[in-house]
Amino acid sequence: MAEFILPELGEDIDEADVLKVLVAEGDTIAIEQPLIEIETEKAALDVPSSVVGVVTQIYVSEGDTIQPGQLILTVSEVASAAAAPASETPSPEAAPKAAPEAEVAKPTVATEVEATPEPEAALAAMGTAEVEPSPVVTEAQAIFASPAVRKFAREIGLDLGEVSGSGPSGRISEKDVKQQARRLMEGLGSGGGTSEAGLAPGAAGGGSILYEPRELPDFTQFGGVRRERLSRLRRTVARNMTQAWSEIPHVTLQRSADITEMEELRRRYKDDAKAAGGNLTISVFILKILAAALKAQPLLGTSLDMETHELIYKDYVNIGVAVDTERGLMVPAIRNVDGKNIIELSVELNEMAERARTNKLTLDDSRGSMFTLTNLGSLSTGYFSPIINPPEVGVLGVGRAQWTPVLDANKEWEPRLLMPMSLSHDHRVVDGADGARFMQWIVDAIDNPMLLALEG
Repeated sequence: MAEFILPELGEDIDEADVLKVLVAEGDTIAIEQPLIEIETEKAALDVPSSVVGVVTQIYVSEGDTIQPGQLILTVSEVASAAAAPASETPSPEAAPKAAPEAEVAKPTVATEVEATPEPEAALAAMGTAEVEPSPVVTEAQAIFASPAVRKFAREIGLDLGEVSGSGPSGRISEKDVKQQARRLMEGLGSGGGTSEAGLAPGAAGGGSILYEPRELPDFTQFGGVRRERLSRLRRTVARNMTQAWSEIPHVTLQRSADITEMEELRRRYKDDAKAAGGNLTISVFILKILAAALKAQPLLGTSLDMETHELIYKDYVNIGVAVDTERGLMVPAIRNVDGKNIIELSVELNEMAERARTNKLTLDDSRGSMFTLTNLGSLSTGYFSPIINPPEVGVLGVGRAQWTPVLDANKEWEPRLLMPMSLSHDHRVVDGADGARFMQWIVDAIDNPMLLALEG
């Protein structure tokens, strides 16, 4: 008899939701056979088997929240899959039972995006450790808290040893952490406390802002109601957008761009793109122009390290593209945009969008972007204020282009196709003038494609 546990899922991913259990007790499973379908903060994916044998017991069910290292199922007559080299991915068997969090042996996770192993490779390196299943990791001081709560405490600079847990056996919840942080802030004297909106000042040096959800009234007193649990993706979007809006001083600049000639090019070459498997949209052209603009003015592609007070410039040009799906907003990253032509980008963007809509993105697909493009033109939206996707410092939103009469140089009215653009930037890094120059570069490149050849 052996145990099959959930492997490490990637950097900063502490838990996942079970969408489906794909096997049943008594089934014979094979290597690489999908066992469960899970949803993380970044994607939904199948967890493949690294063992063969007969399933004797399943410990998870649909809707459960599970964590790396948690027992999934037990099998008899098990055979381990080929493991990765020990120097790169230590086997979970090396981890002692109920060891302190700092001492538990975990597979090494690279800190650089490009060096992060593909999720499929990480899952293939799963072991069959004989580890006592437990949803809680304990520290030497007998602190009971989930990895998600520990991560939250680290982000706001709070020592869990100072928190009293309200759950069973003193288990610490996120609410307990927030309450302790609130008490500490109220004890700081002047400037402490919270606003009516529920926002508290960030912990010293942490730069985080706590948000206490507003207590809702009993809506049933007004009529019938129905509750629907948010998906993990929706919960992640809500948390990230709240954090981004609270921590980043947004400035939004708006311009219109004349895409009359660009639309003519799009119509002329759309069949060529279709033949190659792509879809030649205005977003593809804007994506290519953005890549050139980010190389010409790299400040908009940086990230701010508040701990070291440094700006991080990147030597690559990866751009996230927002995709509307039935599950919610997804932002896969198109890599090395500057090195691909328009047709190649039309194919890759089409394929990535389709994978997002059919729930086939991998964990790595949504990582590594330095700037984001979002297009609401298909929904008839004009100007809007897009929210920055941390740790990026800029996002460009484009709306629906409309034919508009424009007075030409001969003082004659001429119909032109004008597209609204909205650039939101992080004012801690990018001043208004920097943002304006970036927008002007994009407008000039749209108006004069030769600029791409000269400067891009």
